[in-house]
Amino acid sequence: MRLLLVEDDHKIAHFVSQGLREAGFAVDHAENGEDGLHMALSEPYDAVVMDIMLPKKDGLTVIERMRENRVNTPVLILSAKRSVDERVRGLQTGGDDYLTKPFAFSELLARLQALIRRATGVANPSKLQVADLALDIHTRKVERSGQRIDIQPLEFSLLEYLMRNAGRVVSKTMIMEHVWDYNFNPQTNVVEARICCLRDKVDRDFEPKLIHTIRGVGYVLKTDS
Repeated sequence: MRLLLVEDDHKIAHFVSQGLREAGFAVDHAENGEDGLHMALSEPYDAVVMDIMLPKKDGLTVIERMRENRVNTPVLILSAKRSVDERVRGLQTGGDDYLTKPFAFSELLARLQALIRRATGVANPSKLQVADLALDIHTRKVERSGQRIDIQPLEFSLLEYLMRNAGRVVSKTMIMEHVWDYNFNPQTNVVEARICCLRDKVDRDFEPKLIHTIRGVGYVLKTDS
């Protein structure tokens, strides 16, 4: 899952970015409202964490512009403003949830997961299962037929994306947009290499094979060939 964090406080940005990456998210960071708006309009994100008091363009204006451009990505507002009026204004502008500073990271993570759950329609976004393949976001465990599978962090993120889109063909571009961050160089074969490693761990010793290549299109995780 790929998130956009728009926050000008470097300490908060580092704290939140590190925590989200450790939780398995790819995170892009913008330090001002103008950059945040550009990224929100040009890149596909699963959720946005938006500060209100930002240089160049304030957070509420960014959210307004997103909604005007029909970008419906769920937005979690971060703000030091704690009044009811401020919270109401943030939600009426187009924000989906509001968290006041200071905050506990565990609460921010739980609120983000709730937003993503509502946006995607997945009942429990932290536990995914396709056939006998199971993935737990919280514990970072992957099992198939009850057997533990050890995979690298990027492979975990890639498998999560495939499982969230089970039965749907996803292109290499879609994978790069959701699994790798804003600075990723697309002129590589890293997706193919990661898919190969993932197949070796998830499919080689099991039946049926789950990860399939759709030649000229992309990849799909499904139970039938």
